[in-house]
Amino acid sequence: MSSSPVARPDEVRRHNRTTLLRLLHVGGPSTRAALATALGLNRSTIKTLVDGLTEAGVVEERVPRPGRGAGRPSLLVLPQPHAAVVLAVDLQVEHVAIALVGLGGQILARDSWNLRTPTRTADEVITHVIESTRVLAGDLGVDPVAGGISVPGVVRRADGHVHEAPNLRWTDVALGERLTSVLRIPIVIGNDAELGAVAEHLRGAARGSSDAVYVSADVGVGGGVIAQGSSLSGGAGYFGEIGHMVIRPGGRPCYCGNSGCWETEIGEAALCRALGLPEETPRGAILVELRELARDAEAALERLSEFAEWLTLGLVNVVNLLGPQLVVLGDLLMVLPDPVIDAVAEEVHRRSLVSRAVGGIRIVSSALGADVKLLGAAEVAFETALDTV
Repeated sequence: MSSSPVARPDEVRRHNRTTLLRLLHVGGPSTRAALATALGLNRSTIKTLVDGLTEAGVVEERVPRPGRGAGRPSLLVLPQPHAAVVLAVDLQVEHVAIALVGLGGQILARDSWNLRTPTRTADEVITHVIESTRVLAGDLGVDPVAGGISVPGVVRRADGHVHEAPNLRWTDVALGERLTSVLRIPIVIGNDAELGAVAEHLRGAARGSSDAVYVSADVGVGGGVIAQGSSLSGGAGYFGEIGHMVIRPGGRPCYCGNSGCWETEIGEAALCRALGLPEETPRGAILVELRELARDAEAALERLSEFAEWLTLGLVNVVNLLGPQLVVLGDLLMVLPDPVIDAVAEEVHRRSLVSRAVGGIRIVSSALGADVKLLGAAEVAFETALDTV
């Protein structure tokens, strides 16, 4: 019988160092005692790790602000944002946001620009991302060590290949390969809703939930799933196309070739129709209309009743299939009037067998707002970067 391989001391130290850094990166400042408890390590090991990271400039120790308790306060170990900086890009249908994000999740620099139809080509966007990255890095005086890109489409995580981003009119774009070859850093490409789920799980409304679903409605509709604390990616990395569940047979045609997809009933165009606005209404005008409608609960429930019904039907399917503890609504869904979200949540509980069985599943709006996918892109980049800090 062969024995299991024994990890070398340097491998154990590296593992402990990375685990401690991840704890500080996600959880924020902590005392040595709290780190020892969380990691199950003795205090001398924690001291060695913290001393080494302090000497390398990755963390610092600081006396906390005076509190009410008596006695000498324990030093706090704080991650230093500039010690590890990653590139994050949120590529949307009409807009691109880019940021350099430091250790601990702090956005250190950012840029954004609108996409118009002539400049939605992959070549134009890639060139602009590269140029903007270099400008931000030069201004900040740091070089990113890894990058994460959020894309509204079907993406293969293994190599960053964009199989299809239909609302951008992209097909078979080697996005990860092209950006990696120029920027010379590891680049992780992810579906936008999947990365939204990652961000909400680590830093937003789903923090503390081991099973959650993030549902995003923009021009299209997507979903990201956290199951037992980890992000689901599906076979070959293709996953989360919940917008293409057929919920209305014989309904409006969808670009995917089917009719009556969830996306055709709760996407941006559908919301415009529900509000009585032209389907090409600018995003800003849609938000203004929703905020105005939120002042009158009765009017909001009446005008959005059909939209809410289709949202409810899709969520019942999602909840029955995946059984999450929590559903987080993002993008346009998070700015629906509260009475509408409350009514949808009540109906989902009434109609979902799974929700009734577990005593209710919470449905909430995103806690991270417009930055959710940007922060999600940063987090998948840090998965690579923390091992090299």
